[in-house]
Amino acid sequence: MTLQFSLGAAAPETVDSACVLVGVYEHGVLTSAAARVDNAAGGLIKRQVESGDISGKTGSSTLLFAPQGITARRVLVVGLGAQKSFDAARFQKIHLEAARALGKLPVADAVSYLSEVEVPGRDSAWRVRTAVLAIDHAAYRYTATFKPRDKQPKPPELASVALAAGDEAQAGLAQALAIAEGVRFARELANLPPNICNPAWIAAQAQAFADAQDDKVSCQVLDHVEMDKLGFGSLLAVARGSVNKPKLVVLQYRGGSADEKPYALVGKGVTFDSGGISLKPGPGMEEMKFDMGGAAGVLGAFIAAVRLGLALNLVCVVPTVENMPDGDAYRPSDVLTSLSGLTIEVLNTDAEGRLILCDALTWTAQTFQPQAMIDAATLTGACVIALGKHASGLMSKHDDLAAELLAAGEHTLDRAWRLPLWDDYQAQLESGFADVANIGGKSAGAITAACFLSRFTDGQRWAHLDIAGTAWDEGRKGLATGRPVTLLTQWLMDRAG
Repeated sequence: MTLQFSLGAAAPETVDSACVLVGVYEHGVLTSAAARVDNAAGGLIKRQVESGDISGKTGSSTLLFAPQGITARRVLVVGLGAQKSFDAARFQKIHLEAARALGKLPVADAVSYLSEVEVPGRDSAWRVRTAVLAIDHAAYRYTATFKPRDKQPKPPELASVALAAGDEAQAGLAQALAIAEGVRFARELANLPPNICNPAWIAAQAQAFADAQDDKVSCQVLDHVEMDKLGFGSLLAVARGSVNKPKLVVLQYRGGSADEKPYALVGKGVTFDSGGISLKPGPGMEEMKFDMGGAAGVLGAFIAAVRLGLALNLVCVVPTVENMPDGDAYRPSDVLTSLSGLTIEVLNTDAEGRLILCDALTWTAQTFQPQAMIDAATLTGACVIALGKHASGLMSKHDDLAAELLAAGEHTLDRAWRLPLWDDYQAQLESGFADVANIGGKSAGAITAACFLSRFTDGQRWAHLDIAGTAWDEGRKGLATGRPVTLLTQWLMDRAG
């Protein structure tokens, strides 16, 4: 069920709802909405603050059931933390925590006044957009592969949320709804198990989306036979060990003028990565269904751009394979001939993402001559070690492009951090048997992976996002995050003006 969002301006003490959400800072400082509820309820919130039941700690919540003087059946009081240091990141955090608390209640609707909380440097449209995306993220449930629930009476589930804001925030709401659709698509695709979400499945989902749109959107899928004729020697080598044949999925959106060069998004789509002959250790291998997070992310951003009707041309290219060990699998010491003509010595078959991306980047550049090309990939464990789970790694030789992406990440809180892409690192990729080796040793692994890709993007305005740390939450119950859909969509919105 997709959560419905709207804007409203009714007074918090008189709005008819199953639950209203208001905020309290530390030291008992009430927001204006909380103060109105408190006055109508005869000082109920202040008494809870004085007793210590409401602390104001960031993300904490206290439920007040059926308070007298209030039309709503419940009031959820959410802690905002220290008022002086309140910022954009905390605004997002309180909405995530509030939505999680709200989701545990037997309510079908709610009205939130947390969207009125002031954030330095951010306007009402930003607050509404950020709130909607946070609430929708927290409300997401993966159910695709669970047994259907028995048809028995169930308590109400949250179906709609109204946010306190005026007409000036309508643009923010519209943006949020489009981006949220893209994020949900990306999360669902990445969460599906690899026996369902294989290369053919990804191609089918892209084709189904294109078929449901107008003539501005089209889909093309190249199979292994077509790619072999074109010379995708690197990509096809990775796929050789699997019975699931590779695909190159190409979506096009024509929102700009016919003579305008497109922007290009390229996403790594390894639907399961066993490591191939260089087999991964067993513990944690189940998380390698998420190795198509880059593909999911660029597809989600494409969907958001289409829903927003952005005034630009956009292509989304997804090379998608499964990396498995087999009698026909490619081996360490194999030398591959890429689509660009460069030869590659394989030193590790578990460094496969760059091998499918290099051919996809070459083909995208040759076919579309894009204005700019961004790839997103769960590429290296080294990036997780360097940056953890909070920031995606960003590498580019183009300072202006890197600045655009960093700014988009800061604005949306889907943040990235730039790592160097100096030519000094290229020496680590030297090979005695081919033009380039596919790994550069244990040091600076995220950077040398990007250096490898840079050899296939000469003359292109290109940037690389390593999302190995940000594409999914760790652990057996960890879910895909949908990153970097929000960052990429904001970057495209900025390009469309």
